[in-house]
Amino acid sequence: MNDNPFARHRSLLFTVAYEMLGSAADAEDVVQETWLRWANVDQTVVRDPRAYLVRIVTRQALNRLRSLARRREDYVGEWLPEPLLTSPDVAADVELAESVSIAMLTVLETLGPAERAVFVLHEVFEMPYEEVAEAVDKSPSAVRQIAHRAREHVAARRPRMHVTQTQQQEVVDRFLAAVRSGDLQGLLDVLAPDVVVVADGGGVAAAARRPIVGARPAANFLVRAAGIADFEVSAVWLNGSPAARIDIAGALDTAVSLAVENGRITRIYAVRNPHKLARLEGVAELTRS
Repeated sequence: MNDNPFARHRSLLFTVAYEMLGSAADAEDVVQETWLRWANVDQTVVRDPRAYLVRIVTRQALNRLRSLARRREDYVGEWLPEPLLTSPDVAADVELAESVSIAMLTVLETLGPAERAVFVLHEVFEMPYEEVAEAVDKSPSAVRQIAHRAREHVAARRPRMHVTQTQQQEVVDRFLAAVRSGDLQGLLDVLAPDVVVVADGGGVAAAARRPIVGARPAANFLVRAAGIADFEVSAVWLNGSPAARIDIAGALDTAVSLAVENGRITRIYAVRNPHKLARLEGVAELTRS
């Protein structure tokens, strides 16, 4: 085992920061800031390096969250989390895969900074309230109240139905087949009647400024998109789930994440902002341990 605590826990620190920020680029910055602070600590007096490092990364992420909130207020169009290319192994940890899904990260965006930190640390990483309290500079009793509010908030907004990896893959395969062939009826069959398409171009790439609601409008939109010259859609794993990437003329154009309930697609998240696609050429290492 690596005897350097920072190196040993780096994937964990990145995962914590990413779940708090929804941005891999900002998460990497926070991890780097954590390394600089850790390098200046007398590590011989640190009893629990993992807890200490998580505390540093949480505080740095909270600082970053507050500045990001102002930046996102000025964002052009819909804002979506930055997708990550992941290995199928991430899906083996069902709770991790759900917590890093684009659908869940979008829900976490609706929490305040402290609520998001407490939810991520306690509900996802199963840290005791006392450790969470140290990380967010609040009392354990206050953290318990925050955790209760955050759980209720998330429960009211998260996808209701859990689907297995096999079920998700089957629905995604049907979706991909319909898109590739421009099969309007095939899309209508795989999309939920009230499906919502959210596209993020960030004012840099063309994208619908508002969500597209309903199977018919969504299917029509997808068929038109598939008719673009040199359009290619392929299966990938994004954020722990089967998903898709779209290439135009051989270049990455869009990352597509899909939420599935009851055998149909209920949400389509299409990230086109090129600044958010930079990490889709290499597999991200995500872990809860």
